[in-house]
Amino acid sequence: MGKRKSAAKPPPKKRMDKLDTVFSCPFCNHGSCVECRIDMKNLIGEASCRICQENFSTTVNALTEPIDIYSEWIDECERVNTVEGDDDA
Repeated sequence: MGKRKSAAKPPPKKRMDKLDTVFSCPFCNHGSCVECRIDMKNLIGEASCRICQENFSTTVNALTEPIDIYSEWIDECERVNTVEGDDDA
């Protein structure tokens, strides 16, 4: 009589890399000086630069991460710059 085949072990789960929580400032270009804070009680996310004191606030939800707040800040800066650039033309 033969031996029963054992079930193969499932492959180990791959770990997700941690996302950044500090970023470079779009105004003063210092690296790692923008810190993002999320206040889930008031549903507000804030990104602020420790060097030039610039800040940005936005509404958040349960899935919001610090990178989302920073990305919204960058998008808003680009939107404002394109609107100002269109006025000059």
